[in-house]
Amino acid sequence: MKKPPENKFKKYFNRKKQQIQEVVREPTAGGIVFRRNKEGGVEMLLIQDAKDRWTIPKGHIEEGETAEAAARREIGEEAGLDKVDILGWLGKIHFRYRRLDKLVLMTTQIYLVRAEGDTDSIQKEEWMNGIKWFSFADALDAIEYEDIGKLMLLGMKRIRQEKL
Repeated sequence: MKKPPENKFKKYFNRKKQQIQEVVREPTAGGIVFRRNKEGGVEMLLIQDAKDRWTIPKGHIEEGETAEAAARREIGEEAGLDKVDILGWLGKIHFRYRRLDKLVLMTTQIYLVRAEGDTDSIQKEEWMNGIKWFSFADALDAIEYEDIGKLMLLGMKRIRQEKL
């Protein structure tokens, strides 16, 4: 049996990643956005990011802005929903990722948000691949992040208990 040349595999194992030079904290906020359909059922709004993952509207908290104000602003920007009622805080999620030579530690404050007014005229931002109202069960299936799914369950429990 012929032995492969050693250097044939080196390209896979000798890649050097840039060393992490900095740790960056990014505070963000968003919402589990819901509405009642004509039959009275609960529907959840999800956006599809540039990597085709379904998630919730969220974004960076700007300087001097509260997390709740940021969630309201981001939902308006990302979904075109300006008439929303923030019903309360559900929790926060943490995740981290690498951006070149930086380690980004992201903390997202998540609120339960009821969409009001004309909820059919949602509009996605240019960078998104999609935006859609889902039944609760379908939203739970589509969501890509387990920690957001857990907060969706918490939100649904509150919707049912408080008859929101």
